[in-house]
Amino acid sequence: MDWVVALSWTLNALILLNLVLAFVIIFNERRDAGATWAWLLILFFLPIIGFIVYLFFGRHLTNKNFYNLSEDEQSYYSRQVDAQVRRIRDGEEEYDEELLNKYEQLLVMNLQSSKSLVSFYNDTRIFSEGNQKFDTMIEDIGNAQEEVNVQYYIIQRDALGRRLFDALLERAKAGVKVRLLYDAVGSKSLRQSDFNELIEHGGEVEIFFPSKLGFINFRINNRNHRKVCIIDGKIGYIGGFNVGTEYLGEVKKFGYWRDVHLRIEGDVVHHLQDRFVLDWNYANQYQNREDIFCFPVHHVKTFAPMQIVTSGPNSETEHLKNMLIKMISSARREIFIQTPYFIPDKSFMDACKMALLSGVKMNIMIPGKPDHPFVMWGSWSFLGELLEYGADVYLYDRGFLHAKTLTVDGEISTVGTTNLDARSFRLNFEINTLVFNRRIALELESLFESDTADCRKLTKELYAQRDWTIKLREGFARLLSPIL
Repeated sequence: MDWVVALSWTLNALILLNLVLAFVIIFNERRDAGATWAWLLILFFLPIIGFIVYLFFGRHLTNKNFYNLSEDEQSYYSRQVDAQVRRIRDGEEEYDEELLNKYEQLLVMNLQSSKSLVSFYNDTRIFSEGNQKFDTMIEDIGNAQEEVNVQYYIIQRDALGRRLFDALLERAKAGVKVRLLYDAVGSKSLRQSDFNELIEHGGEVEIFFPSKLGFINFRINNRNHRKVCIIDGKIGYIGGFNVGTEYLGEVKKFGYWRDVHLRIEGDVVHHLQDRFVLDWNYANQYQNREDIFCFPVHHVKTFAPMQIVTSGPNSETEHLKNMLIKMISSARREIFIQTPYFIPDKSFMDACKMALLSGVKMNIMIPGKPDHPFVMWGSWSFLGELLEYGADVYLYDRGFLHAKTLTVDGEISTVGTTNLDARSFRLNFEINTLVFNRRIALELESLFESDTADCRKLTKELYAQRDWTIKLREGFARLLSPIL
């Protein structure tokens, strides 16, 4: 019977540990109340399994100086932010522009929250199809003279992945500095052997939050979801496309892939480069902190102010969520939103409701056939609520909608990696660009309107007809939405 006693002691110890963990969640970790209750329910109903799940999915990042910036570096960023805020409020020449004046509060909030410096002269091209985006990007990589910095959440070991590797290898052989950063979870299929030849020719490859001992990863829930490429410090790419043939519409499960990515030139590329450098230095544990990156002088003449805004589990403030809420609250006429997942928190929902109650027209588009059914049920729950307030909701049926865009009044817009859910707001490392330019906003709105031809409209009547089993799934998904 000794094994029975040992098992009893083990179970009691685990239950006690579960209770201690519950107190830690409540009193030590400053979480959203909804997420706290969700984790407490999991720990209560699954006292042993829940503890294991929490170890992998529930822990917070606690390092306030996550990127290990020196006092001089922190002071430098603070001085730049303070200088721009002062120039905005003093109405200096470049800052005294119609859209910057109209959305000054949004501009200043991003500066002070995420240290998102504004750049003024930029050229932007929008891609909505994968072949166009990757053909152009790989051509730009092929023309690189100094360096290529690539960062993706997902890189598949398929035809597109090999095509990218071949382009990077060719540049490395030509003496161009090549750096490749990918996420351990998103790109779990990659192997060290995939990069042997690239590394032999001077290329560098790093993994963000790599697994320990080859299989244990306690940061599996904190993923680097960013998708950027910077070429010679002159050309930048940012948006929703990952690297894989599904993003070209060649995987039957998803069919046609509808996404948005930007190709940018101008001063904003320096700020995109800055954010890459932070992730790169963290991933290689600052082994090459003195490494030199390209920050050339730009000669773009197009006045199109932009900000690069980032957020992550290391942030005390949900910078990107706050930016989106501020954009919604700034709207006076019409808002267009495209997102693969719509599982917002209460603050985001309240912003949407207030906009609708104020007479602002709100258009939201999500996939008609999602990649994760559980997420679909959660999305329908929140969208059904907004239907009651007058939102127009579209279900995209041509293929899979992966675009992450929001435009306001045909004047400002954002494109990036941020989904409208708790994972993007709190758990993932994300990056967006905010564009103060009517041409870009109107082009994104035009893409939305053309997409409606491939959509079903979700009406209050259609929503009311859903089966009771769907209602049950929606309720369960909504309960767990803070930790989805």
